[in-house]
Amino acid sequence: MPAEFVKDVDTASFPQDVLQRSREVPVVADFWAEWCEPCKTLSPSLEKVTAEADGAFQLVKVDVDANEELARQYGVQGIPTVIAFRDGEEVSRFTGALPERAITDWMTSVMPDELDLMVDTARTARLDGDDETAERVLREVLDTTSDHAEAGTSLAALLIDRGDTDDALVILGRLVPDPEVDRLQAAARVKAASGGDVAALEARVEKDPENGRARIELARSLTAHTEYEPALDHLLTVVRAKGEEADEARIAILDVFEILGSEHPLTLTYRRELANALY
Repeated sequence: MPAEFVKDVDTASFPQDVLQRSREVPVVADFWAEWCEPCKTLSPSLEKVTAEADGAFQLVKVDVDANEELARQYGVQGIPTVIAFRDGEEVSRFTGALPERAITDWMTSVMPDELDLMVDTARTARLDGDDETAERVLREVLDTTSDHAEAGTSLAALLIDRGDTDDALVILGRLVPDPEVDRLQAAARVKAASGGDVAALEARVEKDPENGRARIELARSLTAHTEYEPALDHLLTVVRAKGEEADEARIAILDVFEILGSEHPLTLTYRRELANALY
């Protein structure tokens, strides 16, 4: 087996050799152990398929006895377990010693197709500063498959950066909801509502503290300027007042949570505060 097609990895090298590498080429991780007889049956077939692919994907071997925490992290309960990664994420797995033909069919199902390769081309173009080409290629993908997740989120991110939030929300609305889609929808709503001048809005709130609409507009403008904590404070004030803008303020708070992520300290703190304000 050529060394460039297969290598041993451990917990320390996994982020670079698997997650990061999978952003360039699919990586297949074989979780095995020396004492495992099915592993010994699978290994020759898996390595043969890898060799025949001639670099189309990378095979890595993970000894579960030497890397128990890594195996637990990826939910490996039986071995051999083989997991395919693309773009830093797991895309498929199987457990047990499959025959060679079944391995080939499985690999075919996880390899990028023509549309996936077009998305890669678009992402490269955007990294090179060529947004025009990136947008054209991504729209071609979506013309073929309107709910293509990678093309949709990539194009939406480009449009949000450019300020075309309405178009971005239309594209995101065609996709299956997931954390990335939710995050981008929140970012689009925040961007769309961020046109107000912060100083002028602060003066407006100071003059009329009971004006819930002014507080929401100020909070959205603060959010767009990444001033998340004061934005959340203003929105909570509106929720606590329980006026007609309370539900809009609640949704705006959830948008901030989506942007920050569920484990961010501000999300954890203000989620409790929101629950108290509502109930």
